[in-house]
Amino acid sequence: MTVKTEAARGTLTYSRMRGMVAILIAFMKQRRMGLNDFIQKIANNSYACKHPEVQSILKISQPQEPELMNANPSPPPSPSQQINLGPSSNPHAKPSDFHFLKVIGKGSFGKVLLARHKAEEAFYAVKVLQKKAILKKKEEKHIMSERNVLLKNVKHPFLVGLHFSFQTADKLYFVLDYINGGELFYHLQRERCFLEPRARFYAAEIASALGYLHSLNIVYRDLKPENILLDSQGHIVLTDFGLCKENIEHNGTTSTFCGTP
Repeated sequence: MTVKTEAARGTLTYSRMRGMVAILIAFMKQRRMGLNDFIQKIANNSYACKHPEVQSILKISQPQEPELMNANPSPPPSPSQQINLGPSSNPHAKPSDFHFLKVIGKGSFGKVLLARHKAEEAFYAVKVLQKKAILKKKEEKHIMSERNVLLKNVKHPFLVGLHFSFQTADKLYFVLDYINGGELFYHLQRERCFLEPRARFYAAEIASALGYLHSLNIVYRDLKPENILLDSQGHIVLTDFGLCKENIEHNGTTSTFCGTP
């Protein structure tokens, strides 16, 4: 009679289980990254996006956002509902000028949508903010400060710029540059580390962008890989200026508790 030991039976020990889980996680992560790469290549190809089959896939997979569904468009704002958008305001623009494709970001007061301007055939990142949430939290001044910074950014190649803004009765729309290379965070996760020449290249462009803001007495205050985008040519572009502080003189300080934990 043959007696099988526990080892012969292949007992699932804790260390073996950890190894199996690690292999499974690595496999799933690799598959997910491959799928993300494929989807990103399709989204960045304007000809592919126009293909009926690709559009049908996007319609199936996209969340039920009002802008994406083109449902119940907001009316123009009444005088009492107006928020002063300053020189960036385009009173003739409206949501129906755009074909909203997908949500590419979400924040405290709204979301960012990838959109194609119907007349220009150009792609933009459109930031849609809820007026009610802004007024409830008394953040109107804060949002206008972000708008001011965005307007100045158009003059620098490594900063996302604002093309124009408009509003409806309940929403603000900021029409921004669409940067299609993805977050630095995504590329760092995928590649684990960058070679030193590449890291120096990114660091130099980030320093150039921050130096330009500092020359305008603006402090960025939210530098992280998630807020650093790559454009189609591999250059970095800083985005998300919600925590910027204007009018900070040399050697000035701020007392606001902010940033990303």
